[in-house]
Amino acid sequence: MPEKERLAIGVDLGGTNIKLGLVSKAGKIIEKTSVITEAEKGPEKVIKNISKGIDFLISKTNLKIKGIGIGFPGVVSTKKGMVENPPNLPGWKKVFLGKIIQKKFRLPAYVENDANAAAIGEMIFGAGKNYDSFIMITLGTGVGGGIVLNKKIYRGQFGAAGEIGHISIDFKGRKCNCGSYGCIEAYAGNNYLKEIVNNDLKDHPESKLWQLVNDNTENITPMLIQKAAEMNDHYAKSVVKDLGVHLGVAFASMSNILDVSTFIIGGGVAGFGKPLFDSIKETMTERVLSSSKKRIKVIPAKLKNEAGIKGASALVFYRS
Repeated sequence: MPEKERLAIGVDLGGTNIKLGLVSKAGKIIEKTSVITEAEKGPEKVIKNISKGIDFLISKTNLKIKGIGIGFPGVVSTKKGMVENPPNLPGWKKVFLGKIIQKKFRLPAYVENDANAAAIGEMIFGAGKNYDSFIMITLGTGVGGGIVLNKKIYRGQFGAAGEIGHISIDFKGRKCNCGSYGCIEAYAGNNYLKEIVNNDLKDHPESKLWQLVNDNTENITPMLIQKAAEMNDHYAKSVVKDLGVHLGVAFASMSNILDVSTFIIGGGVAGFGKPLFDSIKETMTERVLSSSKKRIKVIPAKLKNEAGIKGASALVFYRS
């Protein structure tokens, strides 16, 4: 078939599951699968599971596969295909993942930080197609990010650029898992939202959240907070607004440093939607340099649940 119609395999490596897909250059997922990560069993087992998923996808097509892209949750040396000390994958230290996969399947293999891969995916297939520069934010358990400047991913000196979750918004603030204090991730991740609502809900007996969690605050999830906010619950709406303020403060700093005005937001917590985006934009507009105020854009990512697979596959096409 024509060169431009060749497929890529995208691998989204998570701490619990590995999602894989066959993706066309137009960004259509032809086939997908998922395997258990088994992270606790170390790199050899995880790589074996990745290979199992790739083997399955290869068996499902007779078409030409151009390469394999892997989105990895940690610091990546892209030139070497080396991953280093990922926080949720014990025992890895330094592993030349790209070379291992390339040798096994005799296909070009590219490895990239998962948030950078998501940014590349949005640049190639999604909401970033019409922007030369933007910052991609993923809101989930943590706060990840990828920086696109003039249609190129910015990785920094050692490949660790884009750790937006570790911008401090309060130098005497909450302790973050990274060891620092006041990081935005300590105010915006899933665990923080659950904790803050768990602590505060007793002061809001009128909140519809009590009904949604069956009077047990241990049942709190971001999805239930969102549902309560959509039911016009005052307390839940205030949680979403405060989240937007915290994020907006961090994003304003990034905008001022990099002179980037477009922010693309994805991940599960982004499901709060317009109220969250409006709060982020309002806060950013108050805090960025006056020359940037009218240019601020906060828009949703388009790839959503397919961001990991499509972003990883885009690593193959991005180099074409």
